[in-house]
Amino acid sequence: MSERQMDPRLETGPPPTMRCGYRFARYLSQMVCTFAFRGRVFGLRHVPARGGVLLVSNHQSFLDPILAAHAIPRECHYMARDTLFHHPLFRRLIGYLNAFPVKRGTADMGAIKETLRRLKAGKIVLTFPEGTRTRDGSIGPMRAGVVLLARKTRVPVVPAVILGAFESWPRTSPLPKPHPILVAYGEALYPHEHPEWDDEECVAVVRERIIGLQEQFSSHSYRLTVGAARGRKKL
Repeated sequence: MSERQMDPRLETGPPPTMRCGYRFARYLSQMVCTFAFRGRVFGLRHVPARGGVLLVSNHQSFLDPILAAHAIPRECHYMARDTLFHHPLFRRLIGYLNAFPVKRGTADMGAIKETLRRLKAGKIVLTFPEGTRTRDGSIGPMRAGVVLLARKTRVPVVPAVILGAFESWPRTSPLPKPHPILVAYGEALYPHEHPEWDDEECVAVVRERIIGLQEQFSSHSYRLTVGAARGRKKL
Protein backbone atom coordinates (compact mmCIF):
# COMPACT_ATOMS: atom_id res chain seq x y z
CA MET A 1 0.00 0.00 0.00
CA SER A 2 1.41 3.41 -0.97
CA GLU A 3 1.83 6.35 1.40
CA ARG A 4 -0.88 8.20 -0.50
CA GLN A 5 -3.35 5.38 0.15
CA MET A 6 -2.39 5.18 3.82
CA ASP A 7 -2.99 8.89 4.47
CA PRO A 8 -6.75 9.56 4.33
CA ARG A 9 -6.15 13.31 4.34
CA LEU A 10 -4.75 13.23 0.79
CA GLU A 11 -7.34 13.45 -1.96
CA THR A 12 -7.19 10.50 -4.33
CA GLY A 13 -8.40 9.84 -7.84
CA PRO A 14 -7.08 10.91 -11.22
CA PRO A 15 -5.48 14.37 -11.45
CA PRO A 16 -7.49 17.23 -12.97
CA THR A 17 -7.48 17.63 -16.74
CA MET A 18 -4.34 19.29 -18.11
CA ARG A 19 -4.64 21.76 -21.00
CA CYS A 20 -2.89 20.79 -24.23
CA GLY A 21 -0.59 23.83 -24.24
CA TYR A 22 0.48 23.23 -20.65
CA ARG A 23 0.96 19.53 -21.37
CA PHE A 24 3.23 20.39 -24.32
CA ALA A 25 5.26 22.85 -22.24
CA ARG A 26 5.59 20.22 -19.52
CA TYR A 27 6.81 17.67 -22.08
CA LEU A 28 9.48 20.09 -23.35
CA SER A 29 10.54 20.84 -19.78
CA GLN A 30 10.88 17.13 -19.05
CA MET A 31 13.04 16.64 -22.13
CA VAL A 32 15.34 19.52 -21.17
CA CYS A 33 15.60 18.42 -17.54
CA THR A 34 16.32 14.82 -18.51
CA PHE A 35 18.82 15.30 -21.32
CA ALA A 36 20.46 18.65 -20.54
CA PHE A 37 20.58 18.33 -16.74
CA ARG A 38 20.30 14.57 -16.15
CA GLY A 39 17.35 15.38 -13.93
CA ARG A 40 16.16 12.97 -11.24
CA VAL A 41 12.97 13.22 -9.19
CA PHE A 42 12.21 11.52 -5.88
CA GLY A 43 9.13 11.39 -3.63
CA LEU A 44 6.55 12.35 -6.24
CA ARG A 45 4.05 10.15 -4.38
CA HIS A 46 3.95 12.81 -1.64
CA VAL A 47 2.26 15.33 -3.97
CA PRO A 48 -1.54 14.92 -3.76
CA ALA A 49 -3.25 14.06 -7.03
CA ARG A 50 -6.17 16.40 -6.33
CA GLY A 51 -7.13 19.33 -4.13
CA GLY A 52 -5.35 22.46 -2.99
CA VAL A 53 -1.64 22.12 -2.21
CA LEU A 54 1.03 24.61 -1.19
CA LEU A 55 4.32 23.40 -2.64
CA VAL A 56 7.21 25.05 -0.77
CA SER A 57 10.72 24.86 -2.21
CA ASN A 58 14.18 26.30 -1.75
CA HIS A 59 15.30 28.78 -4.41
CA GLN A 60 18.54 28.12 -6.30
CA SER A 61 18.11 29.56 -9.80
CA PHE A 62 15.80 30.94 -12.48
CA LEU A 63 15.16 27.31 -13.48
CA ASP A 64 13.41 26.50 -10.22
CA PRO A 65 9.75 27.00 -11.25
CA ILE A 66 10.29 24.54 -14.10
CA LEU A 67 12.33 22.10 -12.04
CA ALA A 68 9.91 21.98 -9.11
CA ALA A 69 6.86 21.35 -11.29
CA HIS A 70 7.88 19.46 -14.44
CA ALA A 71 7.33 15.98 -12.97
CA ILE A 72 3.97 16.71 -11.31
CA PRO A 73 1.11 15.29 -13.42
CA ARG A 74 -1.20 18.26 -12.87
CA GLU A 75 -1.01 21.98 -13.59
CA CYS A 76 0.93 24.05 -11.09
CA HIS A 77 0.47 27.74 -10.31
CA TYR A 78 3.26 30.16 -9.52
CA MET A 79 4.01 33.48 -7.96
CA ALA A 80 6.32 35.51 -10.21
CA ARG A 81 7.81 38.93 -9.61
CA ASP A 82 5.73 41.67 -11.18
CA THR A 83 8.54 42.93 -13.45
CA LEU A 84 8.27 39.72 -15.49
CA PHE A 85 4.79 40.82 -16.60
CA HIS A 86 5.94 44.07 -18.23
CA HIS A 87 6.54 42.58 -21.68
CA PRO A 88 3.15 41.81 -23.31
CA LEU A 89 4.17 38.59 -25.08
CA PHE A 90 6.01 37.14 -22.09
CA ARG A 91 3.12 38.17 -19.85
CA ARG A 92 0.74 36.17 -22.04
CA LEU A 93 3.06 33.14 -21.98
CA ILE A 94 3.61 32.95 -18.23
CA GLY A 95 0.00 33.88 -17.59
CA TYR A 96 -1.06 30.89 -19.69
CA LEU A 97 1.29 28.75 -17.60
CA ASN A 98 -0.57 29.89 -14.44
CA ALA A 99 1.87 32.50 -13.14
CA PHE A 100 0.52 35.55 -11.32
CA PRO A 101 2.41 38.68 -10.23
CA VAL A 102 3.72 39.51 -6.79
CA LYS A 103 5.52 42.69 -5.74
CA ARG A 104 8.81 41.81 -4.08
CA GLY A 105 9.76 43.41 -0.78
CA THR A 106 6.18 44.36 0.14
CA ALA A 107 3.13 42.77 1.70
CA ASP A 108 1.32 42.37 -1.62
CA MET A 109 -2.32 41.86 -0.59
CA GLY A 110 -3.35 41.28 -4.19
CA ALA A 111 -0.94 38.35 -4.52
CA ILE A 112 -2.00 36.99 -1.12
CA LYS A 113 -5.68 37.08 -2.08
CA GLU A 114 -4.93 35.44 -5.42
CA THR A 115 -2.99 32.67 -3.68
CA LEU A 116 -5.90 32.11 -1.31
CA ARG A 117 -8.33 32.00 -4.22
CA ARG A 118 -6.30 29.42 -6.12
CA LEU A 119 -5.72 27.21 -3.09
CA LYS A 120 -9.44 27.24 -2.26
CA ALA A 121 -10.15 26.34 -5.89
CA GLY A 122 -8.07 23.17 -5.47
CA LYS A 123 -4.90 24.27 -7.28
CA ILE A 124 -1.23 23.56 -6.53
CA VAL A 125 0.56 26.81 -5.78
CA LEU A 126 4.37 26.76 -5.87
CA THR A 127 6.19 29.25 -3.70
CA PHE A 128 9.78 30.09 -2.76
CA PRO A 129 9.53 31.71 0.70
CA GLU A 130 13.23 32.60 0.80
CA GLY A 131 12.12 35.43 -1.49
CA THR A 132 15.27 35.42 -3.62
CA ARG A 133 17.82 33.05 -5.14
CA THR A 134 20.53 31.69 -2.88
CA ARG A 135 23.96 33.30 -3.08
CA ASP A 136 25.93 30.25 -1.95
CA GLY A 137 23.69 27.19 -2.38
CA SER A 138 22.47 27.16 1.22
CA ILE A 139 18.83 27.44 2.33
CA GLY A 140 18.24 30.89 3.78
CA PRO A 141 15.61 32.28 6.17
CA MET A 142 12.02 31.89 5.01
CA ARG A 143 9.19 34.39 5.21
CA ALA A 144 6.12 33.30 7.11
CA GLY A 145 3.37 34.97 5.08
CA VAL A 146 2.75 32.56 2.21
CA VAL A 147 3.24 29.38 4.24
CA LEU A 148 0.60 30.52 6.72
CA LEU A 149 -1.97 30.64 3.92
CA ALA A 150 -2.00 26.84 4.06
CA ARG A 151 -3.33 27.05 7.61
CA LYS A 152 -6.03 29.49 6.56
CA THR A 153 -7.15 27.35 3.61
CA ARG A 154 -6.57 24.03 5.43
CA VAL A 155 -4.50 22.58 2.59
CA PRO A 156 -1.36 20.44 2.93
CA VAL A 157 2.13 21.90 2.63
CA VAL A 158 4.48 19.72 0.57
CA PRO A 159 8.17 20.55 1.13
CA ALA A 160 10.48 20.24 -1.87
CA VAL A 161 14.21 20.59 -2.38
CA ILE A 162 16.16 21.39 -5.55
CA LEU A 163 19.82 20.37 -5.72
CA GLY A 164 22.29 21.17 -8.48
CA ALA A 165 20.49 24.17 -9.98
CA PHE A 166 22.79 26.57 -8.12
CA GLU A 167 25.82 24.93 -9.71
CA SER A 168 24.10 25.05 -13.10
CA TRP A 169 22.98 28.68 -12.94
CA PRO A 170 24.33 30.74 -10.03
CA ARG A 171 23.42 34.39 -9.64
CA THR A 172 26.75 35.44 -11.11
CA SER A 173 26.26 33.56 -14.39
CA PRO A 174 24.27 35.03 -17.31
CA LEU A 175 23.27 31.60 -18.65
CA PRO A 176 22.89 28.06 -17.30
CA LYS A 177 25.36 25.27 -17.97
CA PRO A 178 24.72 21.50 -17.99
CA HIS A 179 24.90 20.04 -14.50
CA PRO A 180 23.01 17.15 -12.85
CA ILE A 181 19.90 18.37 -11.02
CA LEU A 182 17.80 16.55 -8.45
CA VAL A 183 14.32 17.39 -7.14
CA ALA A 184 12.82 15.67 -4.09
CA TYR A 185 9.42 16.01 -2.41
CA GLY A 186 8.77 15.27 1.26
CA GLU A 187 5.76 14.13 3.23
CA ALA A 188 2.92 16.62 3.46
CA LEU A 189 2.49 18.83 6.52
CA TYR A 190 -0.89 20.07 7.79
CA PRO A 191 -0.36 23.35 9.68
CA HIS A 192 -4.06 23.67 10.53
CA GLU A 193 -3.76 20.48 12.60
CA HIS A 194 -1.14 22.12 14.84
CA PRO A 195 -2.71 25.12 16.59
CA GLU A 196 0.20 25.01 19.05
CA TRP A 197 2.54 26.28 16.33
CA ASP A 198 2.89 30.05 16.18
CA ASP A 199 3.71 31.72 12.86
CA GLU A 200 7.48 31.51 13.19
CA GLU A 201 7.43 27.94 14.44
CA CYS A 202 5.22 26.87 11.53
CA VAL A 203 7.66 28.26 8.99
CA ALA A 204 10.61 26.83 10.94
CA VAL A 205 9.12 23.33 10.73
CA VAL A 206 8.69 23.64 6.95
CA ARG A 207 12.25 24.93 6.56
CA GLU A 208 13.60 22.08 8.70
CA ARG A 209 11.81 19.57 6.45
CA ILE A 210 13.40 21.12 3.37
CA ILE A 211 16.84 21.09 4.98
CA GLY A 212 16.24 17.46 5.94
CA LEU A 213 15.53 16.64 2.29
CA GLN A 214 18.70 18.48 1.31
CA GLU A 215 20.75 16.38 3.72
CA GLN A 216 19.00 13.16 2.73
CA PHE A 217 19.54 13.57 -1.01
CA SER A 218 22.86 15.41 -1.13
CA SER A 219 24.70 12.11 -1.58
CA HIS A 220 22.45 11.24 -4.55
CA SER A 221 23.22 14.63 -6.08
CA TYR A 222 26.95 14.06 -5.57
CA ARG A 223 26.82 10.65 -7.28
CA LEU A 224 24.97 12.17 -10.23
CA THR A 225 27.64 14.86 -10.54
CA VAL A 226 30.50 12.35 -10.39
CA GLY A 227 28.75 10.12 -12.92
CA ALA A 228 28.27 13.03 -15.30
CA ALA A 229 31.93 14.03 -15.00
CA ARG A 230 33.08 10.50 -15.76
CA GLY A 231 30.76 10.38 -18.75
CA ARG A 232 32.28 13.58 -20.16
CA LYS A 233 35.80 12.19 -19.72
CA LYS A 234 34.91 9.08 -21.73
CA LEU A 235 33.73 11.31 -24.55
